[in-house]
Parts: sequence; structure tokens; C-alpha cells
Amino acid sequence: MTPASHRGRYGPLAAPASEAPALDVDALLDDRGTEIVVCCGAGGVGKTTTAAALALRAAERGRKVVVLTIDPARRLAQSMGIERLDNTPRPVQGVVGPGSLDAMMLDMKRTFDEVVESQATPEKAQQILDNPFYVALSSSFAGTQEYMAMEKLGQIHRQAQADGTHDLVVVDTPPSRSALDFLDAPERLSRFLDGRFIRLLLAPARGPAKVMAAGMGVVTNALTRVLGAQVLRDMQTFVSAFDTLFGGFRARAEATFALLQGDRTAFLVVAAPEPDALREAAYFVERLGEDGMPLAGLVVNRASPAPRVALSPDEATAAAGRLDQGEPGTLAAGLLRLHADRARLGEREAGLRARFSAAHPTVPTVVVPALATDVNDLDGLRHVGGLLSGT
Repeated sequence: MTPASHRGRYGPLAAPASEAPALDVDALLDDRGTEIVVCCGAGGVGKTTTAAALALRAAERGRKVVVLTIDPARRLAQSMGIERLDNTPRPVQGVVGPGSLDAMMLDMKRTFDEVVESQATPEKAQQILDNPFYVALSSSFAGTQEYMAMEKLGQIHRQAQADGTHDLVVVDTPPSRSALDFLDAPERLSRFLDGRFIRLLLAPARGPAKVMAAGMGVVTNALTRVLGAQVLRDMQTFVSAFDTLFGGFRARAEATFALLQGDRTAFLVVAAPEPDALREAAYFVERLGEDGMPLAGLVVNRASPAPRVALSPDEATAAAGRLDQGEPGTLAAGLLRLHADRARLGEREAGLRARFSAAHPTVPTVVVPALATDVNDLDGLRHVGGLLSGT
């Protein structure tokens, strides 16, 4: 299934069988009905740079933008000239145009702490924050970063709706092992915190639970031997204190998930022209369709530039061979072989894109060529933004 909400909205539906419809990035950014753009994909494909370039271009075209990154390398702060990014939006200086741009980096534990502090009394909040099991959960539990990215996105959007500070949120999803973790994390964390077995095991024996007291006592004693009595007490204390807050976690996760499914959100899948990255992109496109989430298009990043001369790889290799017969090792022969290698790489990448398009013919696509240098300032981000928009 292909996500339908934005299908055809930012690119034509019809295109040659071997060629994807073109993605109109500027139309996406200019659309005031789009309030959230989520850049997702496998790790190491350039999501952070793409998100930052889109945010800057949108701001310079008149939007009030905040870009949220979850990037441990902190390249975004450097490229935007900010000394550091944290859990609070920081203004980016040097935006040319009528809009504005703020940037922030997710602080996973701080976001979790903020949720606890906002939902509990000061005494209850401090009890939770000091609990060793909570400290471990909020800092390193698998999926917590992805869940808190969703939590922070919901916070930013609610604040923007309340005060009008921002009209577009650009999200750089976490560099997870799988891009699908971003969508799965809320439900996974919810299942963990709401696990019936954990609740039955750790809750005080009362009511019908007394009937199971003997059997549960055996399990508890076994866990005590494995985990230790103190760890088990920490878990029990945490669950007891956290119980009153959990409904709010689930409600907000469901609300954010519904927001991502709505017409105000657009997903951009970012991939490199490599088999694994495009395979991950295909999985993500299909998953978005299954969840009814709006896909705007595919960004194929770091593609090999097209050759500037109409000389096939075979022709270049043959010409290099003829030159070597007269004078082996000439500069001209070396350049011809280099051209042949790059042309073959371009053909290979084009074949990979064609296979993706054949499987997903209605997904609008933009191809961004690889740059000779890293992007480390606003001018570099503007250049990437221009490549994304085809200008």
C-alpha cells in the first residue's frame, strides 16, 4: 500500500516506467497546510543535513520554522553557527528572508524529566526522578530516545498552536538501527510500562491477586535471586509511583501518532543510492502506507553526478586501451578510465533508483548529488536546499 494523503500533491502521478515522478520540494515547504515535515530513513544517509537544509529554505521563503534534531554528532549546531543545541529552541542568526528559524537538539532524559515534572506533584515527581530504575529507563532503555522524540514533537506542536511561535516543525528522526523504530517506539515503551505481568508481579497483593500469592511468591523469589532484592524494590517503587502518570503518557503518544497520520504532516524518506539504504526506504514507504501516514516523497542523497560528456563507460575504456598501445600510462588514458568508473557507478545507482520506482511508481523523488566537501555553514545548507528544490 502507498501512503495516499500527499500522493500527487507535490509531484505528478504520471511518469515514464523507469523514471520516478519529480518531488516539488518548494511546493511542500510553501504549503501552509503542512505543519510538520519528518525526515526519516536509515542511519548515515544525510537526514540531519537534509532536515537542516529544508528548515533553512522554508524559513527564507517565509515560514516560522523550528528544526528538531536527534543527532549525537551535533553537526547541525555547527552548520547553523550555534555554539550548542539543547532541549530549548535557539534562534539561528543569518537567515535571509521574511521567516525565522530556531533549532534544538533532543535531550532524551531532560524531556522525560519534564514530562514527569509536569504531570506529578513536586513530591511524587522527585520520588520518581530519584528512583534508580527510572534513571536507567530514562537514560538508556531501548526505544526511549525514539519515544521522547515523539513526545518532544508533540510538545513543540502544541506550543506552536498555542502561541504561533512556529508554523512549521522539521524533524530529524533518531539514527536508529532501523528507521522503523521511530514509529514503533511509543507502542513498545507503552507495552513495557503497561505490561500486565510486571504490574501483577510488582503490585501489592490485594483482591483477587491474593489467590495467586503463593505462585507469584515463587516467581518473585526467583527474580530476587537473579536481580537482587534492591533492584526489585526499585522496580516496585517506580511502578507504584509512575502508575498515576502512565495514562497521560499513553494518551499523548496516541495523540502524536494521530497527528503524524494527519494531513498537516508530510514524511520525507531519505536514502543513499545504495542497496541497503534503498531497501530500508522501501520498507519505510510500505510501513507508512500500512499506518496511513502521509508520504511526500523520497530524497536520494549523495548520488553520483551525471557525466558531463556523452561517452559511455565501454567507449571510454576502449579509448584508454588504444592510447595505452601507443604510450602506456598517459594522463589521458587515466582520465578516461576514471570517467568509465564514475559512469558505471552512475549507471548502477540509476538502476537501483529505477528498481525502487518500479516497485513504488507513485512516490515523488528528488535526487541530490554528492558534494565535494562537508556542509558546515549556512551557505552550505542553502546550496543543499537549492539542490533539493532543483534550483
